[in-house]
Amino acid sequence: MYRRSLILFSISIVLAFRTLAASASQERADWSSFFTTAEAHGTIVVVDNRNGKEVAFVYDSERAGRRYSPASTFKIPHSLFALDAGILRDEFQVIPWDGIKRSIEAWNEDQNLRSAMRNSTVWVYERFARQLGDARETEYMRKIKYGNAVAGGGKPFWVEGDLAISANEQISFLRHLYRNELPFPVEHQRLIKDVMVNEAGRDWILRAKTGWSGKVGWWVGWVEWPTGPVFFALNIDTPNRLNDLSKRQEITRNILRSISALPPY
Repeated sequence: MYRRSLILFSISIVLAFRTLAASASQERADWSSFFTTAEAHGTIVVVDNRNGKEVAFVYDSERAGRRYSPASTFKIPHSLFALDAGILRDEFQVIPWDGIKRSIEAWNEDQNLRSAMRNSTVWVYERFARQLGDARETEYMRKIKYGNAVAGGGKPFWVEGDLAISANEQISFLRHLYRNELPFPVEHQRLIKDVMVNEAGRDWILRAKTGWSGKVGWWVGWVEWPTGPVFFALNIDTPNRLNDLSKRQEITRNILRSISALPPY
């Protein structure tokens, strides 16, 4: 059964890339104004599946195909790996703090899956990585076709190491997660989607995760509407480091509002 699900997933990956490639012709050069206003350089891919349609937009298609460190956006698949391996049981399991004081105060206490995702608690996922080991991490990444699926280099490998993924590949991964098509138990995929919720309105839900490698910042996720989801993956250069981080959501939100994928202010 598991082998069959892997085969079906591999087929769905191929079909998804063909679909995205066929619909990725809408280069939105006009979206440069959102990046210029924020004084940022980057790319964004948006796939709008509302009303049974498949409409893909991209700003800077060349960069959208270029791979970068996923940073904390890797916490989405990493959580699935930990659940599948039995390292993590559910969102209630307490993950004991190691007592080491870190610069972010919210990290200096016991965690669970929900708080670790919300606070982007690096030490939790470093612990998962040690328990999984590079070989098993690589095996999992290859199964889901995650970027270059490399767990080598500096540690943590998803920030300082050689793991890299493009905005286009982020979209492909997110779409499979949204549809519960990844080769993991459906209940695990649903749990991860639940802890990804950032905010919600009367008829929409925003599920997303930020990431920052020190050089490149990410915001990836989707907005769910009754008529269907709108997926997004943005990355920008962050030469001003912390001062640039708010631009990830600022740019993305403004672009999503411009196509009515998020409600007005």
